[in-house]
Amino acid sequence: MTTPKHIVSAAAIVLNENNELLLVKSPLRGWEMPGGQVEEGESIKQAAIRETKEESGIDIEVTKFCGIFQNVNRSICNTLFLGKPIGGKPTNSFESLEVGFFPIKEALEMITLPNFRQRIEYCLNEDLHPFFIEF
Repeated sequence: MTTPKHIVSAAAIVLNENNELLLVKSPLRGWEMPGGQVEEGESIKQAAIRETKEESGIDIEVTKFCGIFQNVNRSICNTLFLGKPIGGKPTNSFESLEVGFFPIKEALEMITLPNFRQRIEYCLNEDLHPFFIEF
């Protein structure tokens, strides 16, 4: 029997005090929420905090677990959290060409990948929490 190999990622939907959404512009995927793979020995929640800091320069506090999107064919589980900024300032990195907080409606229009937009919409709708979406 082969040992299963899965990728687990964690992303944060970060809203500031003005109800603006934090987005990073990836060189590969365009505008998206910060996130990435969970490292060995790291909790999923800590991965969301670390990835947000690495990609945006923003320190966050995770306020809620929202749910999971599972890509069954590619063996990827994407976990999603809500968070709020507690420090730092928007800063580009090698992973993000641009970083900023944007009004929610404008932010959703900036995201070109439909499944990323859907993930954010699910996270912003607390009536759907917790969710589990297979695709």
